[in-house]
Formats: sequence, C-alpha cells, structure tokens
Amino acid sequence: MANCAYLFLDEAGNFDFSPTGTRYFVLTSVATRRPFPVHGSLDDYKHDCLEFGLDAEYFHCADDNPRVRSRVFDLIAANVGSLRIDCLVVEKPKTGPALREDKRFYPEMLGHLLKYVIPREMNGGSVDEVIVITDTIPIQKKRQAVEKAIKGALATMLPPGMRYRILHHASRSHYGLQVADYCSWAVFRKWQKDETGYYDLIKPAICSEFEIFRSGTRQYY
Repeated sequence: MANCAYLFLDEAGNFDFSPTGTRYFVLTSVATRRPFPVHGSLDDYKHDCLEFGLDAEYFHCADDNPRVRSRVFDLIAANVGSLRIDCLVVEKPKTGPALREDKRFYPEMLGHLLKYVIPREMNGGSVDEVIVITDTIPIQKKRQAVEKAIKGALATMLPPGMRYRILHHASRSHYGLQVADYCSWAVFRKWQKDETGYYDLIKPAICSEFEIFRSGTRQYY
C-alpha cells in the first residue's frame, strides 16, 4: 500500500463579483492520513441521527440544523490532532477584472493553495503521493474548461515530478469532504461575518490563512 497523504478541499462564498455577492471567497484544504480518526465518529453520529428520526444522508454545514451542526463541530474538534487545515482567503473586490472569469478564478486560486500545501505534505520524503479530492466542480456548465485550467495552473506552480492526483467527488461520498465543508464554513463565517465560535473549535488545526491580495500569511505553527 502506498504511503499517501489526502487533501480534502472545499470552498465557501460565491462566484458573484457584483455588490450583491459575498465579500470573501475561501478555499480550504484539510490534510489527513489513514485511518481517518474523525470519520468513524461521524459515521456513528450519522446513524444516531437516523435512529433519532432525522433523514441524514450526509452532513452539510449550511443546511444542517443547529444541533447537528454543533455536534459535528464537537466531533471535528475532538480529532483536530489528526488534521491540518490551510486556507486561502480572497477579498473579492480586490480581484482584477480579467481574473474574475470562471476559467481563471477557481483554477488559479486552487493552484495557489495547492502550491503551498502539497510540498509541505511531501516534505521529508515520507509520502509517496498526495491525493487531492474536491467536491464536484461548482461551475457545472464549464467543468471541462475549468478542469483543464486546473491542470495547467498546477503544471506551472508545482515542482516537476511531484506525484499528486486530483479527483472530483460528490461531497456526500466521503466524510473527508464533509469535514472540509464544515471547516471552510467556519473560516468563511469568521471573515464574512466576524463570527468565531465554531472557528475557535477548529483553530488548533489551522496552520495557515493566506490572504491572496494582502502581503503575509497568518501561520499558527
């Protein structure tokens, strides 16, 4: 069995650059290794929900009721030692007009995040390959163009010979994506609404918050 690092990615905010769109867009990477300690806890809780009468197919932070949301964050917080969270924060009004196009914005922002995260996961040669799993590409009508642009962006940003794969799975298919969704939501709410209650629960696992259009990276360790 290969020694793999897994990166689960999610985004928060929208692609609307008008005054009615969100001010911030956040891309979040949650890095972890097998056997994924938090996943067993989430699976147990999912079945608790089913037995309680909730039709819980999967966890999705924005849609889950407050009691479920609070419990899922508690389970993530109990396992922060097995997670590494890195975030790229975009203040959208500072984004140049040309970069706002769908086929440039998402791929290039993703490229900047992975350029930072993947080499750190490969550091020391203890990992054979990094497997990156994102939710299905959010821009449905332009999926092929966006996927092509992602590959092009990474080809220019990552060192040659670095082994990685990028897969696009529905978030309901993997607890890792659901954890990334929760973490991304918490970071986004901190930036967008200055709400830090849930953010503080996951903060011990947050290694960096990089503001792409502002100098400096907030590194916690």
